Amino acid sequence: MPTLHWIGKDKVINHHMDVPFKVLEHSYGFDNGTQTDQETNSGNKIIYGDNLEALKALLPEYEGRIKCIYIDPPYNTGNEGWVYNDNVNDPKIKKWLGQVVGKESEDLSRHDKWLCMMYPRLKLLHKLLSDDGVIFISIDDNEQANLKLICDEIFGSSNLITPIYTQVRFAGKTLVEDADIQKLIEITYVYKKKSTTKLIKETAKYDFDKFKYRVIEKGEPTTITLGDKRVDIFEKDNYEIVEEEPSLNHLKEIWATGKILDGNSSGRFFRDYLIGREKEDGLGTLYKVFGIGEDQFPYRYFTGPKKATATKGKYFQGVPNDVLSNSENKEKFLPIPNFENYAEDFGNIRHEGSMDFRSGKKPTVLLQKLINYIIPKDTNAIVLDCFAGSGSTAHAVLNLNKLDSGKRKFITIEMMDYAETTTAQRIKNVIKGYGTTEGTGGSFDFYELGQPMFLGDGNLNELVGVEKIRQYVYYTETKTPLTASKHKDNKHYLGKHNDTAYYFHYEQDEVTTLDHAFLATMKTKAEQYVIYADNCLLTKDFMTKHNIIFKKIPRDITRF
Repeated sequence: MPTLHWIGKDKVINHHMDVPFKVLEHSYGFDNGTQTDQETNSGNKIIYGDNLEALKALLPEYEGRIKCIYIDPPYNTGNEGWVYNDNVNDPKIKKWLGQVVGKESEDLSRHDKWLCMMYPRLKLLHKLLSDDGVIFISIDDNEQANLKLICDEIFGSSNLITPIYTQVRFAGKTLVEDADIQKLIEITYVYKKKSTTKLIKETAKYDFDKFKYRVIEKGEPTTITLGDKRVDIFEKDNYEIVEEEPSLNHLKEIWATGKILDGNSSGRFFRDYLIGREKEDGLGTLYKVFGIGEDQFPYRYFTGPKKATATKGKYFQGVPNDVLSNSENKEKFLPIPNFENYAEDFGNIRHEGSMDFRSGKKPTVLLQKLINYIIPKDTNAIVLDCFAGSGSTAHAVLNLNKLDSGKRKFITIEMMDYAETTTAQRIKNVIKGYGTTEGTGGSFDFYELGQPMFLGDGNLNELVGVEKIRQYVYYTETKTPLTASKHKDNKHYLGKHNDTAYYFHYEQDEVTTLDHAFLATMKTKAEQYVIYADNCLLTKDFMTKHNIIFKKIPRDITRF
């Protein structure tokens, strides 16, 4: 698989592991129109802060749990006029590049900078994505080639489902009047986490209009065997194919060409045994092949080419048996189009959400369609957007939930100062209603990035609070979130995972010791025990005998 190399890649390829872990601090909740100091616990989150650090902060609770990710990163057009500076020269990004890449960043092209910015964020997004999840990434031609190569590297080239092409403006409506090329199309790359993931297709009632052909056999055929199957051959004057009113007892014609030749048994039979037979059997021949297909007929008709210059043929099949048995209610899955025309919607989104935002705002109808490809209405799956902008993704989730009484949740991250005045305010408008648009209802919590978990000297930062430290430690051990639950154990008990019990014997103002007195307070029975403390007075032989692992605070707490 080809890989992409750029200046600074060696500095950022594992940088996501060096990003300091910071806790999320709750600022306020917003519950169906009312702002409150209390957390709504709705599962909906708007986070203000560096999206790289915010993604890291989400790991303890959300690693492997995000079903749908949509991001609309800066397109890197070189346009310096955008609010989110599109040349990747925003002061926050420049400061980060200087810290991570060092002096080398002074020589980076704007493409190098963009790749250095995107790579560690995509690595963390990959961690957050669930095994059955999908990520959608919108981009234009400035970075689409680079984006595909780094996504191939991070998500796997075989996990690219498709690029979806979207018309975003009408022909004749240019952004720059003197431009040589008018750009009408943007791209959304769609990657899955695992090869087994399937997108949800739309359905339609099964249509029988194409089943309108009947074959009339007029003369005696010549019978041969091809591929273990009986084949009756009718010369061109010994049969007739007539078109009649559609019915369940008629046939549908299908061209045997392209992917059909590999896609089903009829196509493969035509490919393997009938291509080239016109040299032996003549043009316009009809083949009646027995023992093929899954419909009410024990045979399937094939026709060869009718002209000497032609190579294609057709086959005729009946209504499939599974459809025939439930013809009144049968639905079929529709293929997902890889082109969508949203030019009109893009032209009318300026005040969507009652929020004027000129930095790449996306229409909610587009995002709703993408979300519906992976999240059905009857689930509380999470949609994540770490380039939130005006909050279109959260708006789309709220719209969908109102339309189908769904339970989807959203998490959006915005690093710019308008996270409160634009992103959060738009979602408040959507929940309450704006103009003539009825409110969706709903709730969210607004967070900011808080203190780092560790101080510069490597010690725990006690300002983050004991409970957040406990959550962090449990996640590093189990890669699962620590959930509040009632138990009969001591206060230092974290939880039990894979028959291992975890304890975090920690006090802010005193030194803790793992000794027999502490063991006497433990109530949980397990195959193994992992116990954190400042010191340990138990002997190695005793701990080995009783399957106890001691870990010293803070030395043995994993940094991730």
